Amino acid sequence: MSTDHADAIADAEAVLDAFMAAFNARDLTAWEKTFNFPSARLASNTLTIIEPGYHKPEMFDFGALSDWHHSAWERRQVIHAGPDKVHFDTRFTRYRADGGVIGGFDSIYVVTCEDGHWGVKARSSYAP
Repeated sequence: MSTDHADAIADAEAVLDAFMAAFNARDLTAWEKTFNFPSARLASNTLTIIEPGYHKPEMFDFGALSDWHHSAWERRQVIHAGPDKVHFDTRFTRYRADGGVIGGFDSIYVVTCEDGHWGVKARSSYAP
């Protein structure tokens, strides 16, 4: 891990904080502000290219998120850092409303600074 880019790391960590808070609030407008588009997601052996407007409110009603209430970071470790990009080794856990665990998922997040805006550019996880 590089420790030479403390400001970039702090900015990228703030993006991950905002990403999780907006997702948990189901605030898709705020959530989109935490991305740098196009953004890529690799999960369930499928690569998805995400553009603005891709996420819809009904995504919380079906599939993997149907029983989901909120998520929390369990680990966010910097793998590499530069002035405009930070790679994170992460693990997040999904929870039901009663606090029961749905599952924990290892993932890699790439947060970039583009035109002065820090956002999630790519993520790869074992989450469905």
